[in-house]
Amino acid sequence: MPQLRWALLSILAAVTTIGLKLLAYQLTGSVAMLSDALESLVNLAAALVLLFALWFGSMPPDDTHSYGHEKVEFFASGFEGALILFAAGGILATAIPRLVAPAAIEQVGPGVALSLAATGVNFVTARLLLHQAKLSRSLALETDGRHLLSDVYTTVGVVLGVVLAWITGIQVLDPLIALLVGLLILRTGADLLRRSVHGLMDRSLGEDELKVIHAAIGAELRDGMTFHQLRTRRVGPRRLADVHLLVPGELSVREGHDLATTVEAAVAAALADSEVTVHVEPVEGQRGAGHLLESEVNLPESEVNASR
Repeated sequence: MPQLRWALLSILAAVTTIGLKLLAYQLTGSVAMLSDALESLVNLAAALVLLFALWFGSMPPDDTHSYGHEKVEFFASGFEGALILFAAGGILATAIPRLVAPAAIEQVGPGVALSLAATGVNFVTARLLLHQAKLSRSLALETDGRHLLSDVYTTVGVVLGVVLAWITGIQVLDPLIALLVGLLILRTGADLLRRSVHGLMDRSLGEDELKVIHAAIGAELRDGMTFHQLRTRRVGPRRLADVHLLVPGELSVREGHDLATTVEAAVAAALADSEVTVHVEPVEGQRGAGHLLESEVNLPESEVNASR
């Protein structure tokens, strides 16, 4: 599977940056650099989870998983978010005692050079992963890429802070920077957990995507036809939807089937990797029977009332 090479790249980058950052900590004794190294340990664990998620998610649908296995990406994203929260807790626990008893920073030049080298590795890897995630709409790749990019930002902040603490002699800046890094990582972990929960709970597609689906369906309907009960969700990179088309009752079975096929093709053409299941039913008696029709579906209540 081509996607697996990106996970292997992430693993290689994590191993490299762990070595560089731990060496930087050994040289400087900076707790901020230690916090940065701890995050890279999480990067390695996350990369291993990414490898599993991409491998398992690539399996085709089977008798027990009719919709495929891509949803494992949401579990991977949630697990990575939990790892990030764990790392943030470790960073905070390491930094707080240093606020009480700050320590001098040593060999700043070599330590900074190693940290910047690690940052370069992470930056290149993150950009490659995010580019591939955009092409494949893989949540697992996007999650890992965003995590690595956040690591780049925190490392740059750590380096600037350590240099500032060394120049000014204000030793307490070192643990303060480590605390800031921990809080930033905490926010990243919480965001990843939130996104994974939305995916596992089958949250509907975004507003822009829904508008595209509405327009694609509406363009294929003739006078006297409408639709309701549009439901959407995401499974890995795929967008799944089902909708009821309301057509005149005298329409033949063949005509109804042809219309459903046309609507499915129109949505798939308008929104890549979309799969729509269409149910056809008579329009007579639907309006006023408590059903939501056309643009009333998945839109704000004010717009629903306006369309009636």
